Amino acid sequence: MPSPVTPPLPLFIRLSGRSVLVAGAGRVAARRIRRLIDAGAWVRVIAPEAAPEIRAAADRGAIEWQARRAEPGDVAGQWLVFALTDDPAVNAMLCDAAAHAGILAQRGDDAQASDFVVPAVIERDSLQIAIASGGEAPTLARLLRARLEAWVPRAYGDLAALAGRYRDAVKQHLPRSRRAAFWTQVLDGPIAEKVFAGRLAEAQRDLDAALRDARHAPAASRGEVYLVGGGPGDPDLLTFRALRLMQRADVVLYDSLIAPAIVELVNPEAERIHVGKRASRHTLPQDDINGLMVRLASQGKRVLRLKGGDPFVFGRGGEEIARLAASGIAFQVVPGITAASGCAAYAGIPLTHRDHAQSVTFVTGHLKAGELELAWTQLAAPGQTVVFFMALKSLPIICEQLQTHGLPREWPAALIIEGTTTRQRVVVGTLADLASRAARMTIHGPTLLIVGQVVQLSETLAWFDPVADERA
Repeated sequence: MPSPVTPPLPLFIRLSGRSVLVAGAGRVAARRIRRLIDAGAWVRVIAPEAAPEIRAAADRGAIEWQARRAEPGDVAGQWLVFALTDDPAVNAMLCDAAAHAGILAQRGDDAQASDFVVPAVIERDSLQIAIASGGEAPTLARLLRARLEAWVPRAYGDLAALAGRYRDAVKQHLPRSRRAAFWTQVLDGPIAEKVFAGRLAEAQRDLDAALRDARHAPAASRGEVYLVGGGPGDPDLLTFRALRLMQRADVVLYDSLIAPAIVELVNPEAERIHVGKRASRHTLPQDDINGLMVRLASQGKRVLRLKGGDPFVFGRGGEEIARLAASGIAFQVVPGITAASGCAAYAGIPLTHRDHAQSVTFVTGHLKAGELELAWTQLAAPGQTVVFFMALKSLPIICEQLQTHGLPREWPAALIIEGTTTRQRVVVGTLADLASRAARMTIHGPTLLIVGQVVQLSETLAWFDPVADERA
């Protein structure tokens, strides 16, 4: 069993104005040189030949390039040495010379023989996140960097810059015992959210006000509501902003249609409140949900209102934020992939198609007092796709009315049950037989109805079949 590798000590070194030797001028050297220039180092490159990028940097005076082989004496006076040639003997010679001179060196061909490693770095202006594997798995470090690049909003650089501008003022006006709490409120609260939303001027005004208030007494925490679309069911379809807000909420109000796998991604310390809203069964009436959000936010809590699909597509999101606005509660809305586009894509049904559908219409199929009053003549027009939300109970009525108003019995229609999840089922039929097909099934999950010629494309375009995957 191999002995464990001692991990290196992570450090950030200031190199502005300091001389650094780079032996070698290939692809790896070019990456190092770019970062060294950004760090303000004076870069001395020694190599018989150089990549075009390195030649260009030398031509404009950004670096010094000597077209020759490196020698042991070249390490003298350097802060760091990068031995990145194609010759292992030259790299070993330079590292030995650096060691005798007390200079740290890196070998491009032998991470374990190096004094230091160069991490994969995510940069957000002055904010830097470094990832390293001690030279054991550099490709893994780069893959993690790529993922974090997407997870860490670029606005964190703006947030760091804003904090930097106020750092001295906070030190001047607040005692040490209160600074940490103040910065936590700023960097993990509504001010930070305004920065992430690009509202920098508002964020600065709020920070000015927070500092004025904090000079006299600790400011009371102000709550906020996040109206977040959870998408159609697959957790991978969440937006990065949705996931970030889900993980920082203090309390979560979620509907029955939210997939359990998505609820599990919220902050584990957050209080979870199920508010129902499924078909005609509501754990809480809508007015009570609106009031609960206002009450919780007024207590200084960060409230996550987690809804299936998109909050503004049959999600009553407009009603909820209207109540928040009237109550003076700060809020933000995070769109989600609506069930119409998500479920259709996973079922292989394009909502529009040049040959079959030049428009798409979203309609609620929810019965009100046992009736379904819709513009049937318009919905029965050819050349379009019609998507019915919450249509399971009203499926027989919809199929009958569309035929009554002009669509033929063989007009394609599909029912998508628990779309985008591992329990997805797709029932394809016609207006004449789809209701009877569904009646023979046991259906509990969220269901979407798609009517139109595009449905027939699913026979060849369907790509997601979790039942087939299980059989395989």
